[in-house]
Amino acid sequence: MQDDRITFKEMCAKFEVTPRTLRHYEYIELLMPERDGRQRFYGAREIARMTLIMRGRRFGFKLEELRQWLELYDADPTQRLQRKVWMQMADKQLDELKSRRVELDEIIDELERLRDVWDASAEQDSPT
Repeated sequence: MQDDRITFKEMCAKFEVTPRTLRHYEYIELLMPERDGRQRFYGAREIARMTLIMRGRRFGFKLEELRQWLELYDADPTQRLQRKVWMQMADKQLDELKSRRVELDEIIDELERLRDVWDASAEQDSPT
């Protein structure tokens, strides 16, 4: 075994994901570990891909979007197309997140108003 590779269990621990999640990422071809019999080993390429996947998930990207974006790396050595697609994905996701933030701010304001109404009515009902 090479020193620069990690095992399936180590990969799960490193990225704090379940074995099921890691197997799913392999199934949908986000990751392609080396195999030695039944054992899987992850090298620098797969670790870098997993780092990008986890970051993308945190930003709210869909797994299929990430898979397609990662495929561009192998297709275009200059990475110009990958960079262009990433910018488009980022812009679209930023718009979505900003929209959700506006909606969440409205929901928070409404909930605070309702809580204040209930709090005021509770104070009126309590015996002094």
